[in-house]
Amino acid sequence: MTQENVPPSPRAVLDAAAVKTAYKRWANMYDAVFGGISMFGRKQAVHVTNHLPGKTVLEVGVGTGLALPFYRKDLTITGIDLSGEMLDKARERVKEQKLENIAALHEMDAEQTSFEDNAFDIAVAMFVASVVPHPRQLLAELKRVVKPGGHILFVNHFIAKKGIRLFIEKNIAWASHSLGWHPDFAMESLLPEEDMQRAVIRPVPPAGLFTLITLENVKTK
Repeated sequence: MTQENVPPSPRAVLDAAAVKTAYKRWANMYDAVFGGISMFGRKQAVHVTNHLPGKTVLEVGVGTGLALPFYRKDLTITGIDLSGEMLDKARERVKEQKLENIAALHEMDAEQTSFEDNAFDIAVAMFVASVVPHPRQLLAELKRVVKPGGHILFVNHFIAKKGIRLFIEKNIAWASHSLGWHPDFAMESLLPEEDMQRAVIRPVPPAGLFTLITLENVKTK
């Protein structure tokens, strides 16, 4: 897949090895450190998913499985993540909470999955867009695996437009490799203008720190 007219990559591109290393460190403490604050975005994304048409859902960046208990029980959920350590935690959660609608949890690169075309009704990318090396490639892959007329959702942190938050995000961008994500990630790095115009974009608490994007997978000629 080509990446025409894509904005410049963030200053410190994260490759798969860097991401795996970062989230191997985070696996045992991710829920305690990020679980609370990220749960607002996860629950909002699942809430929207639960009200969309379709039965098959791909959760990209399933991590430790924090969002899994909140999906409608009649939905069939497949989760993927690049971190095997995070997936081990997710599998424990599925077993402990007896989540019977979780079809599979795979260790897989979100930019190049092994799924067939049009395999899912919905794809939900949880805090992944600012992690992958090529966000537009992620978007293209989700468009491939989601059926025409289905929906693609992103919940993510995007860089602020102004104020103290913008100052902080720019000044901690150097730590991207250690954090495992880009604090200075711009929405334009993910969505081309035509998708930006038709997407439903909502701020998510706390204080709009996260954003939920809902995009219909329009069939191209």
